[in-house]
Amino acid sequence: MSDKGTPALVAFRADAPAYTLNDARKAFAEQLQLGANDQMLRSKTEIDQLGFAHERHQQYYKGIKVEHAAYTLHAKDGAVQSMSGSFERIEKLNVTPAVSASAALQAALQFVGAKKYMWQDAAEEAGLKDQDNNPAATYKPQGELVIVENQRAAGTAQAGQPTLAWKFNIYAQQPVSRAYIYVDAHTGQVVMQDNIIKHVAATGTFGTKYSGTQTGATETATGGYRLRELTRGLGIETYNCRKSNSYTAAVDFIDADNSWTEYNNAAFDNAALDAHWGAQGTYDYFKNVHGRNSYNNAGAKIRSYVHFDDTPGGAGYENAFWDGSRMTYGDGASRFDPLTSLDVAAHEIGHAVCSSTANLTYSYESGALNEGFSDIWGACVEYYKAPDKQTWLIGEDIDKVRPSLRSMSNPNAEGQPDTYQGTYWYAGSGDYGGVHTNSGVLNHWFYRLAVGGSGTNDKGTSFSVTGIGIDAAAKIAYRTESVYLTASSNYAAARTYSIQSAKDLYGAGSAQEIAVTNAWNAVGVGAAYGGGTPPPTGVTYCTSKANSVAYEFIDYVALGTLTRTSGADAGYYNGTALAAPTLTAGTAQTISYSAGFVGTAYAEYFKVYIDYNQNGLFTDAGELVVSAAASTSSATRSSGFTVPLSAKNGKTRLRVVMSDNSGTGSCNAYSYGETEDYSVTISGGAAVAGVHGISGSTASTQFDVYPNPATDRLTVLLPNNASVVSVQVLDVRGATSTAARYEGNGQLNVSGLAKGLYTLTVSDGQTIYRQRFVKE
Repeated sequence: MSDKGTPALVAFRADAPAYTLNDARKAFAEQLQLGANDQMLRSKTEIDQLGFAHERHQQYYKGIKVEHAAYTLHAKDGAVQSMSGSFERIEKLNVTPAVSASAALQAALQFVGAKKYMWQDAAEEAGLKDQDNNPAATYKPQGELVIVENQRAAGTAQAGQPTLAWKFNIYAQQPVSRAYIYVDAHTGQVVMQDNIIKHVAATGTFGTKYSGTQTGATETATGGYRLRELTRGLGIETYNCRKSNSYTAAVDFIDADNSWTEYNNAAFDNAALDAHWGAQGTYDYFKNVHGRNSYNNAGAKIRSYVHFDDTPGGAGYENAFWDGSRMTYGDGASRFDPLTSLDVAAHEIGHAVCSSTANLTYSYESGALNEGFSDIWGACVEYYKAPDKQTWLIGEDIDKVRPSLRSMSNPNAEGQPDTYQGTYWYAGSGDYGGVHTNSGVLNHWFYRLAVGGSGTNDKGTSFSVTGIGIDAAAKIAYRTESVYLTASSNYAAARTYSIQSAKDLYGAGSAQEIAVTNAWNAVGVGAAYGGGTPPPTGVTYCTSKANSVAYEFIDYVALGTLTRTSGADAGYYNGTALAAPTLTAGTAQTISYSAGFVGTAYAEYFKVYIDYNQNGLFTDAGELVVSAAASTSSATRSSGFTVPLSAKNGKTRLRVVMSDNSGTGSCNAYSYGETEDYSVTISGGAAVAGVHGISGSTASTQFDVYPNPATDRLTVLLPNNASVVSVQVLDVRGATSTAARYEGNGQLNVSGLAKGLYTLTVSDGQTIYRQRFVKE
């Protein structure tokens, strides 16, 4: 379960898959409980080396893209094996902007506060047009209306809430920065910043300066040879910024005889050789080990710019970064030598891989994962190309002050945590929520997974991990990042997805799955492996537990064949393994319960929930089956409820919550009382759960609409060839459009609609059907 209360991963039995890829909308409707305003649109499909098809879908709400919210179906031979991702549950959000894009841009520019921007440099604008072979290309930001989580309203009711915002890609030249800036389209306030340039306070690439005598591909040029080559993807190119911050003024490094020994000079020109060799080595690693063709898996050209400097007077730029399209390296000053070492180069290109896969948002835990994966690739590429180096240190070649920038084997040595929320864990907002500090947890997880070890972590947990080697660890990490993680993933999600990746690659119950689980336990994320073959990953329920049972607790629960008398159970009791009573859909049921007291009898509220649609939530309509008023009595109380006909057949969860606070719900850590969970079996109900529409009628998405996208007309085909009684078309604002005409015989004329996204609602007089379509 994600921290948003929605499933992060749902796995299905391989011998009885629930869906095929053609059932995508059905899978999302049933497993995510999509509302009338939600849509999941397919964005891309990739086939991996195991033969899995990964079909990624982007979330939209009322036709507006929901940033960092995507879900992927993972299928083998057409059958969906699992589904994973991040889904944002949005209700009653006004998607009509009150702030114009131009006004929002001014707010974003004021927030960035740069002296000069890339689009203000005519040479850079011309260079971009030439680079993209597009006369319309420009660095000037174009506003895009999206929905994004508010991350800049800490301490207010708006914090973490879905917000309609204008999104801008702002590239500043002086001082250099590049980030997506999100401006609230109702208030004009900046609500989020997602950095494209990932600074590491160090960076590096190719060269004899750090890696001895190496061979690298070049090409002939006027005057000899230059650091370019076309044998890898669309090419790898390395340029000389000549201690300026201009990319368009950068020139080639030229050598007369293709023997670059004279580059070991006072200007550190040999750092360019590190950059070029490092880029080639990183490309080779991802291609040969993971089957990935450059960072975007489509052969993208890798450009590196060395001797970059935007400091006053050319004092020395102590950083390196990936800006979304190229690598940039400074020469360093007091802290660093030129930042072009092999592990730094691989780290920065690793950010490019991330931007083309998980696209982890560069803040807080997702940002720490972003940084951590880049360090993992720095270590892996260094081990692949230069195994004699210190694999588990990052930046050891370039740091003039410390042994390294970061240590994966001992993060504490460089001020990083090796345990989740342990020593050195950063809880503030600086450095985008501590992305360079808290990445130490992922780094150490990878080290433990590869090397193994035992001990006690900062949480007092004893651990023991049997290492599986860096090669197997890297395959699991790569699959986790490239297949499962999404933009908003946190450490809990990384654990879930890496365990699933180990199962995919090596099988459930394998030594690799056990090692992955125990390595997470070592760094304080989740329990150790329990042994045996774990049950299939499916619905995960939120935690509900009282902090104290010193005064009151649940002492009796009875429903059908279930009867349990008990004392205090430490605030929570898991009775799901007990025999489950059978509840028949449409029948009336009675549940009995009582409170036990230690001394004084307090006023207690009881709430009973049943997850009728088996989606892991108790917040859906009708699932709060009992809400009993406060009572100080210890006598047995009884409440009645009726099992709905729409309840899904099979075993599901019953939750009983007793609290002295009426506000305690289904998912809480609360003060006094107790929670008890049980299983019940539904029979005679629906084979699948319906999606409830805004009218209260049961709405279904299972009908055919084609072609989609459409230009002039749509064909509507209801199940069992039922007759269409009514048709309604809504635009992205939810307003009824009269420009579409239903002409009978399943034919809907949409020629009069403007281009865009619409919702089609159709009824056969008994069932309401709803689906989105695009008018081109």
